[in-house]
Amino acid sequence: MFENLPTIADLDDLIELITSSAAEDQLFVRWSAGPAVDLRQDETSRDSLTGVPLPGLSANPLAVEPWWGDRSLRLWVARRLYDYRHLRYLRGPNVRPWVLVGSRCGRGPDNEPLVRVRRPVAWIADAALIEAEHLVEAQNSAEWGPLDRRGAR
Repeated sequence: MFENLPTIADLDDLIELITSSAAEDQLFVRWSAGPAVDLRQDETSRDSLTGVPLPGLSANPLAVEPWWGDRSLRLWVARRLYDYRHLRYLRGPNVRPWVLVGSRCGRGPDNEPLVRVRRPVAWIADAALIEAEHLVEAQNSAEWGPLDRRGAR
């Protein structure tokens, strides 16, 4: 059923989705084996440090915050993908990003939104991830990088 979700090919497609979505549709990106697995598991995540079950799925909002102003929407979206790209390698080959319409039901231990899925929307293609990586790395910030704790030892 969810395997046939459309695929967002690139950042332009994702921006189009964000800008054309209804105001009441809260879009999130989630890194997992997909909606079929997440919805089968009662829409719960687990805290990686303690194993504590969380009352929703960890996801990141795609909505642009007002303080971002008229800055590049491409860079905003690229950051949303770049921040958690390490989860694909950490959690296994079936993990990939997908977009969902959801509603917040709490906050996780890393202050990330926990959501309930209202509707799965689309997978995100590898080409979009590569594009995001290039755009973020082109910023040449020595003080910024992905939220991957493995390298912080």
